[in-house]
Amino acid sequence: MEQIDIRPAGFPDDTPTLRQLFREYADWLAVDLDFQDFEAELAALPGKYAPPTGIALLAERADNLTLGCVAMRPLNEGTCEMKRLYLRPEARGTGLGRKLAAHVIEAARQAGYRRMVLDTLDHMQDALRLYDRLGFRPIAPYYHNPIPGAVYLGLNLPPSHEPHRTR
Repeated sequence: MEQIDIRPAGFPDDTPTLRQLFREYADWLAVDLDFQDFEAELAALPGKYAPPTGIALLAERADNLTLGCVAMRPLNEGTCEMKRLYLRPEARGTGLGRKLAAHVIEAARQAGYRRMVLDTLDHMQDALRLYDRLGFRPIAPYYHNPIPGAVYLGLNLPPSHEPHRTR
């Protein structure tokens, strides 16, 4: 795969691109995200993903084609949530998802978070394997997700002087 740049989304310039990727993500999931106030989230971008407590990352080819995204937002004191890890079909299976996830984990660590959580669905086996390799472990639900098969995962983040290790 050619050179890919992972960079923070700049607002307002990247808002339309991020909004489009989030919509593609929702379409790909094929589940109703109304319980997450998804439309309000799109309308308010960057919203909770705004620095310094949040971030949205874009993965782009040299020709400026955006291949994917991931975001992080504050959840509560010391804890952030990974959201919207998404790759366009042509980028799947290339290792880019792992790179995006590693970048957002590092951004969370640099922002001073001690823990990252996320939710996914039990049929998303590729995602579950990725999160396991990154060190995420099952946790109790941290909010109500009405979609059957919701899986909640958490990762303790090492202090900034310790490198994050993956398996």
